[in-house]
Amino acid sequence: MELAVLNIEGKETGRKVNLNDSIFGIEPNDHAIYLDTKQFMANSRQGTHKSKERGEITGSTRKIKRQKGTGTARFGSIKNPQFRGGGRIFGPRPRFYGFKLNKKVKLLARKSALTYKARTNNIVILEDFSFDAPKTREMARVGGNLNLLNKKSLFVLPEQNKNIYLSSRNLPGVEIITASELNTYTIMKASTLVFLESAVDVLQATIEN
Repeated sequence: MELAVLNIEGKETGRKVNLNDSIFGIEPNDHAIYLDTKQFMANSRQGTHKSKERGEITGSTRKIKRQKGTGTARFGSIKNPQFRGGGRIFGPRPRFYGFKLNKKVKLLARKSALTYKARTNNIVILEDFSFDAPKTREMARVGGNLNLLNKKSLFVLPEQNKNIYLSSRNLPGVEIITASELNTYTIMKASTLVFLESAVDVLQATIEN
């Protein structure tokens, strides 16, 4: 699959980039995408939720009333979960929500996500560019030239570029990532993938290795 390389003005440069069919043209596996996305979101959870149980509540341990002869249920201390202000029964505790997923499944999921973007013509190849200094206005102009305004766009860079990152962080719907950090969740979340020309080679080398 070949795509034309555009410049920051949104016009074709006359060059083309060949996308590897083993990455951008496979038979997509929806279940692999689901599993990889689920793992990414699970690993992102802090898991720091905590509520106090009856043993952790501050309060008197004095027995409220006698055990028998009252005609009502027996009660121990004021920290009983049935009382207002008492401990919570089976409350949440800190835990890790992540789970293991095989590397081959994650790789299949990433290829499947890239294939979907290629099939729907939501991949743009942009020639390499940079800014001398962070300029949000310049980054917004690039997005406007590529008809990406009011869309969720993901710019894939070959390596970290501080000026591009700082120029885009105040633009809604624009996200910056390097080719080596690309994952299934960010691919599927974006409406359009914008690859810098040299980032394609980095991505394909990363996946093939």
